[in-house]
Amino acid sequence: MSTPFYVSPEQVMKDRAEYARKNIARGRDLVAMCCEPGVLLVADNPSRTLSKISEIYDRIAFAAVGKYNEFQMLKVAGIRSADMKGFSYSREDVAARELANAYAQTLGQVFTHEMKPYEVELLVCEVGEEPDGDELYHIFYDGVVIDEHGCSAMGGNAESVLEALRARYSVDLDLEAAVKLGAEVLGGEAGALAAEQLEVAFLDRGRGRRTFRRIKNGELDALLA
Repeated sequence: MSTPFYVSPEQVMKDRAEYARKNIARGRDLVAMCCEPGVLLVADNPSRTLSKISEIYDRIAFAAVGKYNEFQMLKVAGIRSADMKGFSYSREDVAARELANAYAQTLGQVFTHEMKPYEVELLVCEVGEEPDGDELYHIFYDGVVIDEHGCSAMGGNAESVLEALRARYSVDLDLEAAVKLGAEVLGGEAGALAAEQLEVAFLDRGRGRRTFRRIKNGELDALLA
């Protein structure tokens, strides 16, 4: 009788984490920052049709890096969950914290029990009525959640991008300065990325109930000029 093949749980978890990190590192970078007029999200994404940043609910945005079909599935699940809670209770009851926890549970369950983990990192953002109320939740492939303060970065060069961002970031930035800073840190040593290389969205604090809007075309050109 042959001896069953055995791999220790520690080695299995290590291999899954390495697999997920390696594939997420292929993704283009993305940054988010809280500024005076709201929460800005800037992604290195030259595609005009495949979005990495989306609206989840009235004051909540979703951003992701990694495998497109996997984070699209998670995005749709988040939208459905938020819609159901808002319809069943109140729109004010839908919060980024609960969505982040739900995503963390899903990713943690898949990472622990499935053969292949999800190759994604997520960011859930909520804009408050005042800057102190802004929230950023960074969710990793294994279900770990980090409550970010002020700014966050994801992608293959996340560490260096975040270091450059924190060196120049200030919570009192206006929209123009924040967009320029995002383009510059994503470009790195090569210089600021051009408008056609960026996907930019904004949770506008003063916009009323539906705060999410995309910044593109002439408006983005003017902000980067």
